[in-house]
Amino acid sequence: MTRPAGNTRLKAARQHAGYASQQALADAMTRAAPLLDLGHIQVSARQIRRWESVNPPWPRADHQRLLTHVLQLPIEQLGFTPPWETSGPATNSAGPAPHTGTAPQALGTTLPLPNTSAALQPPTVGADFAAINAALRRLYFSVQPAQLHPAVLEHTKLGTQLLAETTGVPRRILATALAEALLLVGRIEFFDLRQPDEADATYVRALQAAGEANDSLLGAAILAHAAFIPGWDGRREESAERMRAARTYARRSPAPPEFWAWLDAVEAECETRCGHPREALRLINHGELVLAEGVEAPAPEWFNWFSPVSLQSFKGDTQLKAGQPAQAKATLEAVLETMADTNAKQRSVILGDLAAVEIALKNPEGAAAYAEQALDQLSATWYATGMDRVNQVRRALQPWSDSDAVRHLDDRLYDWQTTVSSLQR
Repeated sequence: MTRPAGNTRLKAARQHAGYASQQALADAMTRAAPLLDLGHIQVSARQIRRWESVNPPWPRADHQRLLTHVLQLPIEQLGFTPPWETSGPATNSAGPAPHTGTAPQALGTTLPLPNTSAALQPPTVGADFAAINAALRRLYFSVQPAQLHPAVLEHTKLGTQLLAETTGVPRRILATALAEALLLVGRIEFFDLRQPDEADATYVRALQAAGEANDSLLGAAILAHAAFIPGWDGRREESAERMRAARTYARRSPAPPEFWAWLDAVEAECETRCGHPREALRLINHGELVLAEGVEAPAPEWFNWFSPVSLQSFKGDTQLKAGQPAQAKATLEAVLETMADTNAKQRSVILGDLAAVEIALKNPEGAAAYAEQALDQLSATWYATGMDRVNQVRRALQPWSDSDAVRHLDDRLYDWQTTVSSLQR
């Protein structure tokens, strides 16, 4: 008989916010009290432990203010039930919490407990749901994100409802598959649709589902994806907190070398965005050593976005930011030659990075040519991250705006189709 999971919603919110331990959250709340004019309030790890228990007590008013301030979520989404309600703890409620502006559209904020009065799904329900996941993951590399996102989102709604009709091992398998699907939703929202707030809320739900399944490696993947959000916004400490949590979770489960190298690549990307390319290069070099020395181990099926070639693409961008354009050019050209045609989205990013390298080498014609190749790729498979690279290149080409090469790029960049697509997205 498995132990009750406790208040998984508060635990997931804590970990998503970067507080790997109950003591870390307690310390953050204690520090925040004077900032909210609450005076000196000492919050203990024991108090957090009570709140993360199976039947968490309703926090008093000042503790509610601190929780919502530190975790940036309404108290209703943290697994608490007001004492004037009799339906039991919020973490065990089958009904969705009130919709907030940052939550995915029409997607509830709770994971329902089994409904004993309803007919149970067959034991194969989790495997069947996971089979659809596999198809959606493959479609991610070719289907337009604006078309794929609603389909995957509806898929996660189905999975959430099916949880109420499962128990035991099938429920755990389904919760794992639901976490995988929510991770895909978050990836589309962040990388393809440029909706970081929506992605952040989706990652919280994904972490809750991974906690229901007790899948530490999947939890690590979700937390590392969540680290991109503050990392790309220059919030280095917040990103580092989430990465520490991701590495902690990865240590709890056998992780293949590729996964550890990917964690290095994620942290390197965030360090680069936060203005620390030298530290990023150190992380990339460590990732290369991990891949070279690690023993081959099978990676989970959902871990399909990273390979040794991907690490080299991270390295090329980091070398450019570190002021090493010649090395970056050699790295990225090798990546482009090696990269499979199936990864159309990443090709647009590499082409954009090569264009940026040409600017650093004072070759505006070469930069414009690479940017046009990226636009060719984007016309076939849209990728917001790739389009960002092209826009950054065009801004950097402004000193050469009167040249024929840049004017020709402008004609491509601002044709009817590209302009309308950019405005729509």
